[in-house]
Amino acid sequence: MKSINKDVLAGYNAGIEKNRLHVDMGLIEFERTKELLIEHLPKPPAVLYDIGGGYGEYAWWLSSLGYEVHLFDISETNIEMSSSLEAQYSGITLHSAEVADARSIERPDESADAILFMGPLYHITEKNERISALSECYRLLKPSGYLFSATITRFATLLWATTVYGIKNRLLEDDEFMKMVNRELMDGEHIKPQNRSYRGMGCSHFHSPAELESELAAAGFSDTVIHGILGGAWLAPNIDEIWKNEKSREAIMRSVRLLDTQKDILGLSTHLLAISKK
Repeated sequence: MKSINKDVLAGYNAGIEKNRLHVDMGLIEFERTKELLIEHLPKPPAVLYDIGGGYGEYAWWLSSLGYEVHLFDISETNIEMSSSLEAQYSGITLHSAEVADARSIERPDESADAILFMGPLYHITEKNERISALSECYRLLKPSGYLFSATITRFATLLWATTVYGIKNRLLEDDEFMKMVNRELMDGEHIKPQNRSYRGMGCSHFHSPAELESELAAAGFSDTVIHGILGGAWLAPNIDEIWKNEKSREAIMRSVRLLDTQKDILGLSTHLLAISKK
């Protein structure tokens, strides 16, 4: 079993995930994902596994709704940081939080009503190991249980660099950066150039919608629906300011809902969420 890229793990152990879902496009991602979870999850107190769940933003929120939530993440720092969210949820605790590799979770067969898998697929770079990780989810899920799998699209880096070109950086003029982007568009492999200004995510894998659906099917999942959870709304300027106004926030979310299953434009979202059934 290949280890996760050391630069990726170092980034998470440095706490890069902290507050990501509370600024800019993360606000849209968090809100739309919560809507879809509420729509598909069984009623509390169902058992949920949040595998690769970072420091537990979704895990704590779902615990507050009455679910029995078990948080797993490969980063020791993320698991340690998860306790910092307890103050936001008075009287609520996670059922468990432990360091674990998504490809091997020490829980019995058919022990989860649903699984959140919203991180591991872009950090497991070998296809056979991604399918192995998805097969582990299949093992853990009860019959008819739901799996929520998140990925980054192959267009994400180029789209982002275009939106900030001349404002935050000029990466589109960097030949090494563009070589990296060309590779992503070709086969999904995201390999950060050495000694460049682009910080990136280390070595990762970015999916096309068809590839994501194919890998889920190879692990045994059916009835998959893929959502572009950001739609085109992440392109709106000043999302942090927009979010402060209830009417503006709802306008943004309405646009996301209109686009999120339109196959012709899924890649524009940059983030995908596949909902599959065992």
